[in-house]
Amino acid sequence: MAEPFFIKNREKLFSHLEDNSVTALFAANAPLKRGDEYYPFSPDRNFYYVSGIDRESCILFFAKKAEEKRVILYIPRDNGTLAKWVGANMTPRQATEISGIEEIRYIDQFEEDVAGYLFQNNIETFYLDMECRSFSHHMTPALTFAKKLKAHFPAVQMKNVYPIFAKMREIKEDYEIEKIQQAIDITIKGIEQMMKQAKAGMMEYEIEAYFDFVLKQNGVFQKAFQTIAASGKNGTILHYVNNNGKTKQGDLILFDVGAQKDWYNGDISRTFPVSGKFTQKQKQIYNIVLQGQKKVIDAIRPGVAFASLNVLLKEYYFEQLQKIGLVQTMQDVSKYYYHGVSHYLGAETHDIGRYQAEYLKPNMVLTVEPGLYIEQWEMGIRIEDDVLVTEDGCRVLSKNMIKTVEEIEAFMA
Repeated sequence: MAEPFFIKNREKLFSHLEDNSVTALFAANAPLKRGDEYYPFSPDRNFYYVSGIDRESCILFFAKKAEEKRVILYIPRDNGTLAKWVGANMTPRQATEISGIEEIRYIDQFEEDVAGYLFQNNIETFYLDMECRSFSHHMTPALTFAKKLKAHFPAVQMKNVYPIFAKMREIKEDYEIEKIQQAIDITIKGIEQMMKQAKAGMMEYEIEAYFDFVLKQNGVFQKAFQTIAASGKNGTILHYVNNNGKTKQGDLILFDVGAQKDWYNGDISRTFPVSGKFTQKQKQIYNIVLQGQKKVIDAIRPGVAFASLNVLLKEYYFEQLQKIGLVQTMQDVSKYYYHGVSHYLGAETHDIGRYQAEYLKPNMVLTVEPGLYIEQWEMGIRIEDDVLVTEDGCRVLSKNMIKTVEEIEAFMA
C-alpha cells in the first residue's frame, strides 16, 4: 500500500502549480564509473518526495488544468533476460503499489505523449527542476530536456519548479521526522562503537570501519555523506575524507558522520581524544565550542532569522578567543572558524531551502555545528547535533549522544 506521505506531497505540489501547466520530474540514473560498472544510484530527492519511487530512469508527469489534475508515472519496460544479470525492472503493478499512482506508462512513450499533450491542450507553462549552481554544473536529465523543449516548443514558457520544492521541503512532516530520527539513532550507535574501539596508533580508517559495521548491522546501506575521520592537524580541514592518517597519543579525532534511513539523513559530529583524556588546552577549546553550541541551540525558536544564529556564534567566539589571546578583531575569528553554524537536514544532508532570507518555523530540522580549527595547535574541534524547531523552541533529536568532556572521558574509560 502506498505511503500517504507521498500522495499528500503530490497534492501540495499541485496547489503551487499554475492552471494550464505541466510538470516533469526525473528520477535520474547512476553515473558510469568505467567499463560496465556504475556508481551507486541515489534518486533525485524532489522526484522521490512526490513519488516514493527510488528506481532509475523513471519520469513523473503532472498536468494541471482548471477541470483536471493528472499524474502519470513513466517506468522502463520489462528488461527480459537482462533481469538474470541485474534484477528485474519494476512492473506497473509494483509502481502503483509503491506510489499510489494509477496511470503507469513506459519511458519510451514519454516524449510522444508530452508533445501530444502540449499541442492538444494549448499548454502555456512547463515546469522543470532546473537546479543549477554554476556553469560547470553537470547536465541533469531536466536541463537536457529543457534544451530539447525550447527547440521544439519555443512558445511554451518554462518555469523552474525547484524553488517550489525548496519551500515545501523546509517544513518536515511526521513521516520525515520519524525517518530522520531513525537515521540519527543509528548514527549515534556507530559513533559510540568508534569511541569504544579507538586507541592511539590506529589508522583513521580503522576507527571509521567500526561505524560502517554498525550501519550494516542496522540494515543501513547508504551513508548520508562520505565520512570525515580527521585526527590531529587533519581535523582543521573541513571536508577531510582521505581518512588515511595515523592517530598518535594526545590527538583529538573529529568525526562527522551520518547514517541514511529510507533516503533521510542523520548528521552528527563529535570530537574526542583517541587516548581517552583531553589535555588542558584541548579541554579549554572544546568547552568554548560546546558553550557556543548551547548558546545557538538556546536561541532556536520560530521567528528567529536563520542567518542570526551564525552571527550569535561569531560574537561569542570573538569574546572567548580574545580572552585567550588568539584574536584581536572580529575579522580574526574567521582564521579559526570558517563555515556556517547550521544547515537544513532531511532527504539531503544539506537540505534545500532559502537559507539567508529565511526565518525559522515549526517542524524545520537543522544542524547546529560550531567548530574551531587551530592549525598551529594541530587541533580541530566540531560538535554537531540535529535539532527540530518546535512551536515554542526546539528539541535536540540527537540528545542521546554524549558530548561533555566529563561524559566522553567517562565513556572512553
